[in-house]
Amino acid sequence: MKFPTTLLRGRLIKRYKRFLADITLDSGEAITASCPNTGSMKGLTGAGAVVYVSTSDSKTRKYRHTFEMIETDLGKGPALVGINTSLPNKIVEEAINAGRIKALKGYPSLKREQKYGANSRIDLLLECPDKGLCYVEVKSVTLMDKPGHAQFPDTKTARGTKHLKELSDMVREGHRAVMLFLIQRGDATKFSLARDLDPDYGAAYDAAVKAGVEIMALRCKVSPQEIKLDRAIKIVA
Repeated sequence: MKFPTTLLRGRLIKRYKRFLADITLDSGEAITASCPNTGSMKGLTGAGAVVYVSTSDSKTRKYRHTFEMIETDLGKGPALVGINTSLPNKIVEEAINAGRIKALKGYPSLKREQKYGANSRIDLLLECPDKGLCYVEVKSVTLMDKPGHAQFPDTKTARGTKHLKELSDMVREGHRAVMLFLIQRGDATKFSLARDLDPDYGAAYDAAVKAGVEIMALRCKVSPQEIKLDRAIKIVA
């Protein structure tokens, strides 16, 4: 997924109220950007870190800029991390349509945000007359406490636990269900759950795997020009 406009580089001052970030652009301008990430962004809010923001000309927006990515270094060299949680569905959809996710090929119909479960919406619903329905839930992964080891979630997520249970229900109803962890950083070599941060999510994950929910962990290539799917990585959850 290419960014439609050139991202602006700057330095993070602070992220606060979850949805806001104060940033000093390389031009010297101080801005407040919207932060499209409801998670804790654990390990990604250090003052002075290099960040990139997009710009909107919409007159209805309170904040013209959107916090898109941040640079981090765990001792193996700097890596860019995409923090915008509105992008993973688009990245995965683009990859499916391009036939770049082998396990999800062969579905002629793709629908977004379809109602299912207990008052929920599935991120992507794939349909095929022969294969039937495939429910795909996408989670954005940014957490990495140790070099190469990506984890999810970065905070407690009752909503995420609910989604795992609903995917399990879809399998029991005879459909295919996939939990796809999209890692918005290119320095990940393996993935696991952060069970210490949310034991309930870990228990729901184990139950979902036992029920037949398929698990995928896919890494992205991240640059100021685009974020696109790279490849699958090992799951060690």
